[in-house]
Amino acid sequence: MSTVENASPADDSAPAEAAGIASQDWATASASPQYRAAVVDLLGALAYGELAAFERLAEDAKLAPTLEDKAELAAMASAEFHHFERLRDRLTAIEVEPTAAMQPFAKGVDDFHRQTAPSDWLEGLVKAYVGDSIASDFYREVASHLDTDTRGLVLGVLDDTGHGNFAVEKVRAAIEADPRCGGRLALWARRLMGEALSQAQRVVAERDALSTMLVGGVDGMAAGFDLAAVGEMFTRITKAHTKRMAALGLAA
Repeated sequence: MSTVENASPADDSAPAEAAGIASQDWATASASPQYRAAVVDLLGALAYGELAAFERLAEDAKLAPTLEDKAELAAMASAEFHHFERLRDRLTAIEVEPTAAMQPFAKGVDDFHRQTAPSDWLEGLVKAYVGDSIASDFYREVASHLDTDTRGLVLGVLDDTGHGNFAVEKVRAAIEADPRCGGRLALWARRLMGEALSQAQRVVAERDALSTMLVGGVDGMAAGFDLAAVGEMFTRITKAHTKRMAALGLAA
Protein backbone atom coordinates (compact mmCIF):
# COMPACT_ATOMS: atom_id res chain seq x y z
CA MET A 1 0.00 0.00 0.00
CA SER A 2 2.79 2.41 0.70
CA THR A 3 6.25 3.16 -0.62
CA VAL A 4 9.43 4.94 0.35
CA GLU A 5 7.74 8.23 -0.48
CA ASN A 6 4.89 7.51 1.92
CA ALA A 7 7.27 7.01 4.78
CA SER A 8 5.64 5.18 7.66
CA PRO A 9 4.90 7.43 10.63
CA ALA A 10 6.37 4.69 12.76
CA ASP A 11 9.89 5.69 11.69
CA ASP A 12 12.59 7.14 13.94
CA SER A 13 10.18 9.35 15.90
CA ALA A 14 7.71 6.56 16.68
CA PRO A 15 7.25 5.45 20.30
CA ALA A 16 8.72 2.23 21.54
CA GLU A 17 6.47 -0.80 21.41
CA ALA A 18 4.09 -1.07 24.31
CA ALA A 19 5.30 -3.40 27.02
CA GLY A 20 3.44 -6.58 27.85
CA ILE A 21 1.27 -7.87 25.01
CA ALA A 22 3.65 -6.49 22.38
CA SER A 23 6.30 -8.94 23.58
CA GLN A 24 3.96 -11.94 23.74
CA ASP A 25 2.87 -14.36 21.06
CA TRP A 26 -0.78 -14.85 20.11
CA ALA A 27 -1.24 -17.99 22.19
CA THR A 28 -0.27 -16.10 25.35
CA ALA A 29 -1.86 -12.73 24.62
CA SER A 30 -5.20 -14.16 23.50
CA ALA A 31 -5.81 -15.49 26.99
CA SER A 32 -7.23 -12.01 27.63
CA PRO A 33 -10.82 -12.01 26.28
CA GLN A 34 -10.72 -8.24 25.82
CA TYR A 35 -7.49 -8.37 23.84
CA ARG A 36 -8.83 -11.20 21.70
CA ALA A 37 -11.96 -9.15 20.94
CA ALA A 38 -9.80 -6.15 19.99
CA VAL A 39 -7.73 -8.23 17.58
CA VAL A 40 -10.85 -9.74 15.99
CA ASP A 41 -12.14 -6.20 15.42
CA LEU A 42 -8.84 -5.09 13.97
CA LEU A 43 -8.52 -8.04 11.62
CA GLY A 44 -12.16 -7.66 10.58
CA ALA A 45 -11.66 -3.98 9.77
CA LEU A 46 -8.48 -4.68 7.84
CA ALA A 47 -9.99 -7.61 5.95
CA TYR A 48 -12.96 -5.60 4.75
CA GLY A 49 -10.67 -2.70 3.88
CA GLU A 50 -8.54 -4.98 1.71
CA LEU A 51 -11.61 -6.49 0.04
CA ALA A 52 -12.95 -3.01 -0.69
CA ALA A 53 -9.53 -1.94 -2.03
CA PHE A 54 -9.57 -4.91 -4.40
CA GLU A 55 -13.02 -3.94 -5.67
CA ARG A 56 -12.06 -0.28 -6.03
CA LEU A 57 -8.86 -0.95 -7.95
CA ALA A 58 -10.68 -3.31 -10.28
CA GLU A 59 -13.26 -0.56 -10.87
CA ASP A 60 -10.58 2.13 -11.32
CA ALA A 61 -8.97 -0.01 -14.01
CA LYS A 62 -11.95 0.88 -16.20
CA LEU A 63 -10.77 4.51 -16.14
CA ALA A 64 -7.23 3.61 -17.19
CA PRO A 65 -6.20 5.45 -20.36
CA THR A 66 -4.04 2.62 -21.74
CA LEU A 67 -3.98 -1.16 -21.70
CA GLU A 68 -0.66 -1.03 -19.85
CA ASP A 69 -2.23 1.06 -17.08
CA LYS A 70 -5.23 -1.26 -16.94
CA ALA A 71 -2.97 -4.29 -16.50
CA GLU A 72 -0.97 -2.49 -13.79
CA LEU A 73 -4.09 -1.79 -11.75
CA ALA A 74 -5.34 -5.33 -12.25
CA ALA A 75 -2.09 -6.65 -10.77
CA MET A 76 -2.45 -4.32 -7.78
CA ALA A 77 -6.04 -5.42 -7.26
CA SER A 78 -4.84 -9.03 -7.23
CA ALA A 79 -2.28 -8.16 -4.52
CA GLU A 80 -4.98 -6.54 -2.39
CA PHE A 81 -7.14 -9.66 -2.70
CA HIS A 82 -4.20 -11.80 -1.58
CA HIS A 83 -3.91 -9.59 1.52
CA PHE A 84 -7.62 -10.12 2.16
CA GLU A 85 -7.15 -13.89 1.90
CA ARG A 86 -4.37 -13.83 4.50
CA LEU A 87 -6.57 -11.93 6.95
CA ARG A 88 -9.57 -14.14 6.24
CA ASP A 89 -7.46 -17.25 6.81
CA ARG A 90 -6.12 -15.90 10.11
CA LEU A 91 -9.63 -15.18 11.35
CA THR A 92 -10.64 -18.72 10.42
CA ALA A 93 -7.55 -20.11 12.16
CA ILE A 94 -8.49 -18.40 15.43
CA GLU A 95 -12.04 -19.78 15.09
CA VAL A 96 -13.76 -16.57 14.05
CA GLU A 97 -16.21 -16.43 11.15
CA PRO A 98 -14.65 -13.88 8.75
CA THR A 99 -17.89 -12.38 7.47
CA ALA A 100 -19.14 -11.76 11.00
CA ALA A 101 -15.83 -10.06 11.89
CA MET A 102 -15.97 -7.81 8.81
CA GLN A 103 -19.65 -6.89 8.96
CA PRO A 104 -19.44 -4.11 11.61
CA PHE A 105 -16.99 -2.20 9.40
CA ALA A 106 -18.63 -2.62 6.02
CA LYS A 107 -20.89 0.43 6.18
CA GLY A 108 -18.14 2.80 7.34
CA VAL A 109 -15.72 1.67 4.64
CA ASP A 110 -18.42 1.74 1.97
CA ASP A 111 -19.51 5.23 3.07
CA PHE A 112 -15.92 6.46 2.84
CA HIS A 113 -15.52 5.15 -0.69
CA ARG A 114 -18.89 6.53 -1.74
CA GLN A 115 -18.07 9.98 -0.33
CA THR A 116 -14.66 10.00 -2.01
CA ALA A 117 -15.50 8.49 -5.37
CA PRO A 118 -12.96 9.82 -7.91
CA SER A 119 -14.26 11.68 -10.92
CA ASP A 120 -11.39 10.67 -13.19
CA TRP A 121 -8.26 8.55 -13.54
CA LEU A 122 -5.92 10.98 -11.79
CA GLU A 123 -8.20 11.44 -8.79
CA GLY A 124 -8.38 7.65 -8.50
CA LEU A 125 -4.58 7.41 -8.42
CA VAL A 126 -4.29 10.13 -5.79
CA LYS A 127 -6.96 8.46 -3.69
CA ALA A 128 -5.20 5.11 -3.77
CA TYR A 129 -1.84 6.71 -2.94
CA VAL A 130 -2.96 9.22 -0.31
CA GLY A 131 -6.09 7.67 1.18
CA ASP A 132 -4.83 4.11 1.43
CA SER A 133 -1.48 5.24 2.80
CA ILE A 134 -3.07 7.25 5.61
CA ALA A 135 -5.04 4.18 6.63
CA SER A 136 -1.85 2.09 6.45
CA ASP A 137 -0.02 4.59 8.65
CA PHE A 138 -2.78 4.39 11.25
CA TYR A 139 -2.75 0.58 11.30
CA ARG A 140 1.04 0.54 11.59
CA GLU A 141 0.70 2.69 14.70
CA VAL A 142 -1.87 0.25 16.07
CA ALA A 143 0.45 -2.65 15.28
CA SER A 144 2.90 -1.47 17.96
CA HIS A 145 0.33 -2.62 20.55
CA LEU A 146 -0.19 -6.10 19.11
CA ASP A 147 1.27 -9.48 19.96
CA THR A 148 4.20 -10.58 17.82
CA ASP A 149 2.20 -12.96 15.61
CA THR A 150 -0.62 -10.53 14.87
CA ARG A 151 1.80 -7.65 14.39
CA GLY A 152 3.71 -9.61 11.76
CA LEU A 153 0.50 -10.37 9.88
CA VAL A 154 -0.76 -6.77 10.00
CA LEU A 155 2.53 -5.30 8.81
CA GLY A 156 2.70 -7.92 6.07
CA VAL A 157 -0.70 -7.05 4.61
CA LEU A 158 0.20 -3.35 4.69
CA ASP A 159 3.09 -3.98 2.32
CA ASP A 160 3.16 -1.91 -0.85
CA THR A 161 1.20 -3.33 -3.80
CA GLY A 162 3.22 -1.18 -6.19
CA HIS A 163 0.56 1.49 -6.42
CA GLY A 164 2.69 4.15 -4.74
CA ASN A 165 5.46 4.45 -7.29
CA PHE A 166 2.99 3.94 -10.12
CA ALA A 167 0.75 6.78 -8.85
CA VAL A 168 3.68 9.15 -8.32
CA GLU A 169 4.97 8.57 -11.85
CA LYS A 170 1.58 9.07 -13.50
CA VAL A 171 0.48 12.09 -11.44
CA ARG A 172 3.79 13.93 -11.82
CA ALA A 173 3.72 13.33 -15.57
CA ALA A 174 0.15 14.66 -15.76
CA ILE A 175 1.07 17.83 -13.82
CA GLU A 176 4.09 18.39 -16.04
CA ALA A 177 1.86 18.09 -19.10
CA ASP A 178 -0.84 20.35 -17.63
CA PRO A 179 0.21 22.30 -14.51
CA ARG A 180 -3.37 23.48 -13.98
CA CYS A 181 -4.45 20.06 -12.76
CA GLY A 182 -2.05 20.32 -9.80
CA GLY A 183 -4.30 22.68 -7.86
CA ARG A 184 -7.35 20.50 -8.34
CA LEU A 185 -5.51 17.37 -7.25
CA ALA A 186 -4.02 19.12 -4.22
CA LEU A 187 -7.51 20.10 -3.02
CA TRP A 188 -8.69 16.55 -3.63
CA ALA A 189 -5.80 15.13 -1.60
CA ARG A 190 -6.58 17.47 1.32
CA ARG A 191 -10.17 16.28 1.32
CA LEU A 192 -9.00 12.67 1.31
CA MET A 193 -6.73 13.40 4.27
CA GLY A 194 -9.63 14.66 6.36
CA GLU A 195 -11.98 11.86 5.37
CA ALA A 196 -9.36 9.13 5.95
CA LEU A 197 -8.44 10.40 9.42
CA SER A 198 -12.11 10.67 10.36
CA GLN A 199 -12.68 7.10 9.25
CA ALA A 200 -9.71 5.84 11.27
CA GLN A 201 -11.01 7.62 14.37
CA ARG A 202 -14.48 6.16 13.88
CA VAL A 203 -13.10 2.63 13.55
CA VAL A 204 -11.61 2.93 17.04
CA ALA A 205 -14.35 4.99 18.70
CA GLU A 206 -17.15 2.63 17.68
CA ARG A 207 -15.51 -0.55 18.97
CA ASP A 208 -15.03 -0.67 22.74
CA ALA A 209 -12.41 -3.43 22.83
CA LEU A 210 -10.25 -1.75 20.21
CA SER A 211 -10.43 1.70 21.81
CA THR A 212 -9.63 0.23 25.24
CA MET A 213 -6.56 -1.53 23.86
CA LEU A 214 -5.25 1.66 22.26
CA VAL A 215 -6.12 4.23 24.90
CA GLY A 216 -6.51 2.40 28.17
CA GLY A 217 -4.54 -0.79 27.76
CA VAL A 218 -5.93 -4.31 28.16
CA ASP A 219 -5.97 -5.98 31.56
CA GLY A 220 -2.90 -3.98 32.54
CA MET A 221 -0.77 -5.81 29.96
CA ALA A 222 -0.34 -2.97 27.45
CA ALA A 223 0.19 0.69 28.08
CA GLY A 224 -1.92 1.99 25.21
CA PHE A 225 -1.67 5.57 23.91
CA ASP A 226 -2.18 8.36 26.43
CA LEU A 227 -3.75 11.58 25.17
CA ALA A 228 -0.37 13.15 24.40
CA ALA A 229 0.67 10.05 22.47
CA VAL A 230 -2.54 10.17 20.44
CA GLY A 231 -1.66 13.71 19.38
CA GLU A 232 1.89 12.66 18.50
CA MET A 233 0.57 9.75 16.46
CA PHE A 234 -1.62 12.00 14.32
CA THR A 235 1.26 14.46 13.96
CA ARG A 236 3.41 11.66 12.53
CA ILE A 237 0.62 10.64 10.17
CA THR A 238 0.21 14.24 9.01
CA LYS A 239 3.96 14.60 8.40
CA ALA A 240 3.99 11.41 6.34
CA HIS A 241 1.07 12.78 4.31
CA THR A 242 3.03 15.97 3.62
CA LYS A 243 5.94 13.88 2.29
CA ARG A 244 3.60 12.00 -0.02
CA MET A 245 2.13 15.21 -1.34
CA ALA A 246 5.63 16.44 -2.15
CA ALA A 247 6.40 13.17 -3.92
CA LEU A 248 3.31 13.70 -6.09
CA GLY A 249 4.39 17.26 -6.86
CA LEU A 250 1.41 18.70 -4.95
CA ALA A 251 1.24 21.33 -2.23
CA ALA A 252 0.11 19.98 1.14
